[in-house]
Amino acid sequence: MNFKNKKNTYILSSLTCIMLGYLFWLLLRPVKIVDVHKDGDISHILVKSFPLTDEGKINWWLENEKTIKFHYNVPQSESHKSFTIIFWDFGNGYKEKGDESKDDRFCFSDLLPPKNCIDKSKLFYISSGKDTGISFVTDHAIYRIKKDGELVKMNPN
Repeated sequence: MNFKNKKNTYILSSLTCIMLGYLFWLLLRPVKIVDVHKDGDISHILVKSFPLTDEGKINWWLENEKTIKFHYNVPQSESHKSFTIIFWDFGNGYKEKGDESKDDRFCFSDLLPPKNCIDKSKLFYISSGKDTGISFVTDHAIYRIKKDGELVKMNPN
């Protein structure tokens, strides 16, 4: 009986270490920008390994905003008053449009078909308006930067 308990403890410890290792790998892997598409004041950034949490997404943007502006000219605002940046999960790459009754895909007009679409998997978006300032929209909430620089979670109602 004692051997069985040691064996179960070893197996449980091993599984816990593997799961913790995988979690750390998920959290620490660098974001990869695969491609950028622009359509007026809207920029679409296709990424792999995007942060999982709202805080992680916002912090990643704040830390990389200048680099993205320099390398990709995003945000690119024709009106210089408002812009939208949408971050999409690049997933398994570009795909054909497919059957609209089965597939939910977003297609880019600046790419030639047939492989000019991605599966719709919006991760995060940022918008800036003349009256609203900068907003960060995640699956869970909307955050705004106040004039004093404070980040505030907005009430969804």
